[in-house]
Amino acid sequence: MLASDAAKPFRFVLYRIIGNDLEPRHARGQSRDNLRFILENEPVLEGCEKRFIVNRIVNPDEHAAIVALLESHDQPYIDIPFDEQTYASTPWDFEGLSFPGFTRSEDFHALSEAEQGRVMMRLYRHRNLYVMNNNGARNVALDEGCQLADWVLPWDGNCFVTAAAWTAIRAGIEASAQQRYYIVPMARITDNQQLLATDFRPSAEEEPQLVFRRDAVERFDERHPYGRRPKVELLWRLGVPGRWDRWKIEPWDLPCPAYAPQAGQFAQAGWVARLESGKAHLEGDPSRGLVDRGVARVEAVTGLLDRLDARFMASHRSTGSLLFYDGNALLAPGDRAGDAELFEEAAAALARGPFSVVDKSTLAPSGDPHDYWHPAPYYWPSPILPKWLPYMPRDGVRVPGTVLYAPESDQYDRTRLQRLFDDVTTCAIAWARSGEARYAQHAATLIRVWFIDPTTRMNPHLKYAQVRQGHDRNRGSKSGIIEMKDIYFLLDAVRLVERAGALADADREAFRLWLRSYLEWLRTSSQGRAERRSANNHGTYYDLQIAAIASYLEDYALVSTTLRDSRERILEQFDEAGAQPEELKRTTTAHYCCFNLQGWVYLALLAERHGQDLWHFRDDRGRGLEKAFEWLLSFEGRDWPWRQIDTFDTDRFQPLRAAHAYAYHPASVSGDIPAPRQSIRLYHPHDGVRPWWFLGREGRGNDDFDAQRRGS
Repeated sequence: MLASDAAKPFRFVLYRIIGNDLEPRHARGQSRDNLRFILENEPVLEGCEKRFIVNRIVNPDEHAAIVALLESHDQPYIDIPFDEQTYASTPWDFEGLSFPGFTRSEDFHALSEAEQGRVMMRLYRHRNLYVMNNNGARNVALDEGCQLADWVLPWDGNCFVTAAAWTAIRAGIEASAQQRYYIVPMARITDNQQLLATDFRPSAEEEPQLVFRRDAVERFDERHPYGRRPKVELLWRLGVPGRWDRWKIEPWDLPCPAYAPQAGQFAQAGWVARLESGKAHLEGDPSRGLVDRGVARVEAVTGLLDRLDARFMASHRSTGSLLFYDGNALLAPGDRAGDAELFEEAAAALARGPFSVVDKSTLAPSGDPHDYWHPAPYYWPSPILPKWLPYMPRDGVRVPGTVLYAPESDQYDRTRLQRLFDDVTTCAIAWARSGEARYAQHAATLIRVWFIDPTTRMNPHLKYAQVRQGHDRNRGSKSGIIEMKDIYFLLDAVRLVERAGALADADREAFRLWLRSYLEWLRTSSQGRAERRSANNHGTYYDLQIAAIASYLEDYALVSTTLRDSRERILEQFDEAGAQPEELKRTTTAHYCCFNLQGWVYLALLAERHGQDLWHFRDDRGRGLEKAFEWLLSFEGRDWPWRQIDTFDTDRFQPLRAAHAYAYHPASVSGDIPAPRQSIRLYHPHDGVRPWWFLGREGRGNDDFDAQRRGS
């Protein structure tokens, strides 16, 4: 019992916690509309002070409007601010997933829509906790309220207390004040005007609100996010019975809590109304409404957080800025290391092309010359079985015609595609270094012929990339998608060509339309969905394609979700030592380990340009890119102990070592960081090192390294 019980009436303080509008769970503006309804219509509650908490409102205009409304009614409030930088640095929660890569797995896709949503809520948990801050705000109310009153009501912002409801609440508490906790059942209202009738008494059967005596020791557990039983967790600990006792704990939930020392010290008092959400169809049938509200809640929370991520990323990008090349290095006056070779290669590029898919000497199984066509490079006819039977794999041994630049490759499209990537990029950089329009104009011609001109352009898909004869009706495999991987650096080149004014507005729009169509195919086709599930380098380069195209199209929500997938992929691909188990299964393991990690360099650079940090991402077991670099670079200058059936170019460690120095700059990497004049080296496209890599930030290991990092 409170010491003052017999001396004077109890003092109550009621907090309403005003949160963000969550469409489609709530109608737009419902938080402010319901606040206004409370301020204009709720009666004075005898013995109770009303206070409000403005809880991390993310929309600055909405935040200002809510604060102005409270101040116009002289209402005391606590403002818990939303800080965008703090939010952006909040991690994802991969610990609750069944295994790394779970959200891309067949196991995940076998779940119901509602179950998938609950998995995603676990993934978003930390970010949800920061923005929604349900239990955090409730505890703020309790901490202040226990200093002000005998009883504290830390309630949701949509709670409305009628005179009759308050009389019942107060009477229930005063009748048995020996309890430390009171449960106040809630009634969902679909029309706020009903509450203005003095005789209105709804059936209150929904999840209750709680009242705390000031000496109550239990608090809301701030690990439990909105949408995954943040209040029910405390009801469980207190032993409050209800329908929530039938709710199962799923593998991706936090563990069920133990009973609290004060379990059982509760009673029930009165009722409270929950104002309309603006979505009446979600407030109806209790059983169906519970499920539908859950699905809508997941969509609302993840949608809000995705929009916040997009907003943050957009603030770090300017239209036309480069992702992978260093604009300052490209435009710096005077001679630079590599200029002689650059202009030699640019002259060769001017003499080639333009290239088109319609120029190949054979056709895809579709018969359409505009369809990109290339057989699977490692699938051969059986030496003993009839040739019409499905081809068989020979890992690491290429079929004739699938070797880049070989004369017989003219019958397919792969060599032309690579020429397009490399020549556009070389010419664009030559323009940036020299200012000579002929380079940009030639690059623009190559772009128009391959992507824009209806008579020569490629259809925006890879349905016939890496066809395995006799498999899947002679359609391409998921692995064929990697043949478009270098589009990431091509898009930087296109940005330069646009900057040069060599592409008309109509061309630029047509190119974007092509990219949108291709991106849609990548994300929705069976090939694309299967490639996304790849656990090895194919998954890495799939993410790189998606993120690079999405960034070019300024779809920053997609960039964000792709980088989220990439973080999960890091945990899937690398072990605690930094090794790459999937790549070590191959016959050319040194190649694939370098090739895959090179892809991660570009994903990390892309993330950096959007205000994200993949370089330092790691889980509690230490799995992350830094370990991956340390493991692979430890073999530089040593015999490679795994299988490698062909010659490996050991110079491929150089760009990885430079990237490691750029990202981490530790003393653990042996040897000096290569200065630009020592780093001039173009690599074969199969190596995964972009052309003119040393003109990117990670390639500029020189004396102004630290200044570059500070400027990033």
